[in-house]
Amino acid sequence: MRENKLRATIAGIGAAVPEQILTNFDLEKMVDTNDEWIQTRTGIKERRIAPEQMATSHLAIEAAREALAQARLSPDELDLILVATVTPDYPFPATACLVQAALGASRAAAMDLSAGCTGFIYALTVGAQFIETGLYRNVLVIGAEVLSRIIDWTDRNTCVLFGDGAGAAVLTPAQPGYGFLSFELGADGGGAELLYMPAGGSRQPITPEVLAQRLNKIYMNGREVFKFAVRIMGDAADAAIRKAGLTYADIDYFIPHQANIRIIEAAAKRLELPMEKVHVNVDRYGNTSAASIGLALQEAVAAGKISSGDYVVLVGFGAGLTWGAITLRWG
Repeated sequence: MRENKLRATIAGIGAAVPEQILTNFDLEKMVDTNDEWIQTRTGIKERRIAPEQMATSHLAIEAAREALAQARLSPDELDLILVATVTPDYPFPATACLVQAALGASRAAAMDLSAGCTGFIYALTVGAQFIETGLYRNVLVIGAEVLSRIIDWTDRNTCVLFGDGAGAAVLTPAQPGYGFLSFELGADGGGAELLYMPAGGSRQPITPEVLAQRLNKIYMNGREVFKFAVRIMGDAADAAIRKAGLTYADIDYFIPHQANIRIIEAAAKRLELPMEKVHVNVDRYGNTSAASIGLALQEAVAAGKISSGDYVVLVGFGAGLTWGAITLRWG
C-alpha cells in the first residue's frame, strides 16, 4: 500500500443520462437483430439516446453540478477540470473548457483526455496526482459521451452496444487511511485498429467518399476485443489490489466498466467475488464508454451499496487499446 503523506479521495459524485430510452425491441425495427440475441450476447436490454440538441458538454455539466453539490463545493473552488471523452463537442477547444464556462469555474484549468472506455479511470488517476503532489486541492473529473452520434445504425454488431451518459467525481484531499490506495494503467497501441473511428482525424479527413462508406463511425472487431477484455479486466484489477496491499477477500465492492455482462462475470470470477459485490447496470444503459464507471459508481453509492470504510475496486478497458484499475477506501 502506498504510504503517501497525502492521498486524494472522491468527495462527491454525480450522473446524467438522456430521457429517451431505446430498447432492444426498438432496434428490431431498425436493423436485423432481436432482443434475445442482444441479451444473450451482451446482457443489454436498453440504452439512453441524446436528443439532437444535446451535446456531450450538456450531460457533463449536469453530472458535474450534482457532484459539486454532494461535495459541498462551489465551482469557483475548483482548481482543475478533466473531461474524459471520445465524443467531444468540437475537435477543439476542449469540452472541459465549455464545462468550465458553464459552471462559472473561473479559477480552474481545463483539458480533455482520450482513453476510450478507460477514460474515467485515466482521468481519476491524473486528477489524483495533482492533489497528491500538492499542486491542486479540488479537481473535477468527468466521463461523458454522446456515442449515438458516431454509431453506424446499419451495423447490427455495434449499434446494439452503445448509449449516452455522463458520470462525474470531485476529488479532494483524503482523511488519513482513506482515498485512492493504488493505480494501474496500461496500453497496447498495437491493437488500435481493433476499436476505432477510421475517419475524421488528420489521417483520413472527412470527404463525401468517407461519409458514403461510413468511415466516420465506430468500427470494432468484436471477437478480438472480447478476448482482450476478458483477460485484461481481471489482470488490471488483480494488479491494483496487490499494489494496495490487499487480497481479493478484502474487497467490499467492485465497479467494472459496463460493456458486456459476460466480461463482467468473468472478471468477478477471476477475483473470486460473488455477483452481489459487483455493480451491474449494463442492462439499462449499455456501454457508455468513458461515462460507464462514473454512472455505475454514482448508482452504487446512491443505493447504499458502498459505505464509508469499504474497499472498492474500479476497473475498465477500452480503445487504444487501454486498460486501468483503481483501489480506494471509500470515505
